[in-house]
Amino acid sequence: MSLTVAIVGRPNVGKSTLFNRLVGKRLALVDDRPGVTRDRREGDAQLGHLQFSIIDTAGLEEAKADSLEARMRAQTEAAIADADVLLFMVDARSGLTPTDRVFADLVRRAGKHTILVANKSEGRQGEAGFMEAFGLGLGEPVPISAEHGEGMADLFRALREVFPDDDEADEESEEPEEGGQRRIRVAVLGRPNAGKSTLINALLGEDRLLTGPEAGITRDSIAVEVERAGIPLKVFDTAGMRKRARVDDKLEKLSVADGIRAARFAEVVVVMMDATHPFEEQDLRIADLVLREGRALVLAISKSDLVRGEGGFLSRMREEADHWLPQARGMPVVLVSGLTGHGLDHLVQAVAKAHEVWNRRIATNPLNRWLTETTGEHPPPAVSGRRIKLRYITQPKSRPPSFVLFCSRADALPESYLRYLTNGLRTTFDLPGVPIRITLREKDNPYAEKE
Repeated sequence: MSLTVAIVGRPNVGKSTLFNRLVGKRLALVDDRPGVTRDRREGDAQLGHLQFSIIDTAGLEEAKADSLEARMRAQTEAAIADADVLLFMVDARSGLTPTDRVFADLVRRAGKHTILVANKSEGRQGEAGFMEAFGLGLGEPVPISAEHGEGMADLFRALREVFPDDDEADEESEEPEEGGQRRIRVAVLGRPNAGKSTLINALLGEDRLLTGPEAGITRDSIAVEVERAGIPLKVFDTAGMRKRARVDDKLEKLSVADGIRAARFAEVVVVMMDATHPFEEQDLRIADLVLREGRALVLAISKSDLVRGEGGFLSRMREEADHWLPQARGMPVVLVSGLTGHGLDHLVQAVAKAHEVWNRRIATNPLNRWLTETTGEHPPPAVSGRRIKLRYITQPKSRPPSFVLFCSRADALPESYLRYLTNGLRTTFDLPGVPIRITLREKDNPYAEKE
């Protein structure tokens, strides 16, 4: 069994910087201002030969019960409860604060094995704070610099003491993994306050992600594993995306870039739209971004409990989707509500269906029969008095379905005829909701002059 280690401490002591160093990637957003991290983020960490799960948490703060800070603290307390080992981090440069002492008591009451980490200990400026950390009563502090990678050997030795023996670890690593089905990677995108985190919490059946009436709560792209209706998913919650002209804050730019990166690494993207204001310009921009990245698209109309009484609402949404997003005609449109749980099973089934279509391969013989029939009914137009011949089509790859069409005069084929072919492929071979890519290629002319 792999150990779970949680990094806790007050805001701006360097928890996310250490998290990124241990996982070997820049997964968590890092900035000089306090309070950047809000949700708890999990990752697979390695230090030396030690491999373990690591949890980055929001900074511990004292706050009123109904505030955003109090909900952030509840997420951190949940991480403490789930962890086997706690890394309690303090800032050696600024020294101990009353907040450090309050939360040291909280960590002590948790009864978990705790390693005191004095970050920013490089140079003489950190010496006083390092010595002061002894006063917390959590044992000898481990001096490190998460930003510069100093003190990692000391941290390794401190962690090594709580790990099982190597023989036990080897036996555990030889145990077969449960289940052989790979999880579908799903990113959830949308405008701020569209209900993305609430939806994922409903899928999980627990308050795993921070939610609330405030817009823009989510900053990092948080990955959680979900299994519903027998379909395993890895779902990425992302920050809300506003119009680019309105984004002037550095941290918001980083959050949006993190969300776009999650979409690029996903297989299916769920774009959430508010049922009371669907198909806003920004919704369409996000959906277009998803299709340009070549991902399968599912539209989730959130807050459906607010429009439940409107007859024909879903049919109207499907018509609107095909009108505004013809490049993914027939995409799944699902009414969902994170508060009531309505439509969650339909959403998961739509994701699985979109994933299957995105991976679909079509044999060459049916493709060329279709090409012959299609060009026979509606041949390509003559350009400058010369016909364009479409000779052969094949599908070299999927994810998304991509085709190569061999023809004469590829540069002269009109874009409108290419759209006609794309729509024909989508209808004939049942490829709804995914981008279809057609590459034109000319065969060498054997009668052309050769140098």
